[in-house]
Amino acid sequence: MEPILHWSALNLSLALEALALVTIAVGAIEATFDIARVLFKGPLRERAKRRVWLRFAGWLVAGLTFQLAADIVHTTVAPGWDEIGRVAAIAAIRTFLTFFLDRDIEAEHRRKQEDDDLGRD
Repeated sequence: MEPILHWSALNLSLALEALALVTIAVGAIEATFDIARVLFKGPLRERAKRRVWLRFAGWLVAGLTFQLAADIVHTTVAPGWDEIGRVAAIAAIRTFLTFFLDRDIEAEHRRKQEDDDLGRD
């Protein structure tokens, strides 16, 4: 039974790591196209740059979440100090990034609401 558990955890961990890579790659590709689109529209507006950043940061948070899940699954089978340290580091990075992303999203939401109230775009 234990070999099956190890095999399952390893494969699930690999699948989650693959999802993390795909998620970050998709976000990077989307951000690249968004930046190109913004650049070709004319002068780079601060608000447009912020939107690109917020969308990309959202993809990064999703990728880090998959990576954290992969490390947690891997750690459940063979919890060594290296694995535990990696989980802690990823959790700290994800928490840090999510905190500031949430703050930026809220600020952008307030700016958009103010612009809507004033009838601007």
